[in-house]
Amino acid sequence: MQAFFENLGVSENLFQWLILPLIVFLARITDVSIGTIRILLMMNGRKYIATFLGFCESLIWLTVIASIFKYVKTPFAYIAYAGGYATGTFIGMTLENKLAVGKVIVRFITRQDATALLDYLRTTRFGFTSLQAEGHKGNVNLIFSVIERKDLKELVEIVRSYHPKAFYSVEATKYASEPPNEETDVPAKKWFLWGFGKDFFKKV
Repeated sequence: MQAFFENLGVSENLFQWLILPLIVFLARITDVSIGTIRILLMMNGRKYIATFLGFCESLIWLTVIASIFKYVKTPFAYIAYAGGYATGTFIGMTLENKLAVGKVIVRFITRQDATALLDYLRTTRFGFTSLQAEGHKGNVNLIFSVIERKDLKELVEIVRSYHPKAFYSVEATKYASEPPNEETDVPAKKWFLWGFGKDFFKKV
């Protein structure tokens, strides 16, 4: 690698103090960002995408980072390594938040009457479970919902528009079953597969 840059007219000092640390920094950002996203996808049960990202992460490490350290002669490269690791973690978490992969359980608690809110939620795509409970200072209304992470902001805004002081908590969930088909009481996904297979064999 050093010989390649020397052929381009780059001096050894410039390579050791600037170019090599920069390559280390960028390579570390790339593989740590991928690794961070991979772990978060694993927690959400996305095994195929996580497996592919694991392959990419290992490939970057073996072909780039491991070979780079053969040429390290200055401590600045180690600082770049640590800085790239920290930056990669931050970027990976930021990207994962933007992608908003997976489902979450949202719990809302309010001491006010929630009838109007529940009536409005019935007109939306958000499913929910509501129940009465007893809190430290009296009766409260609990509303549970399992939603996609990308829809969290929208649901919170709806609830806050009716109950600005409502307390809520969010918990990641790995799996959530599909709701049953109301007409047949058979899971919708299973019914769809059965119907597809029936039509398919008719055509054959």
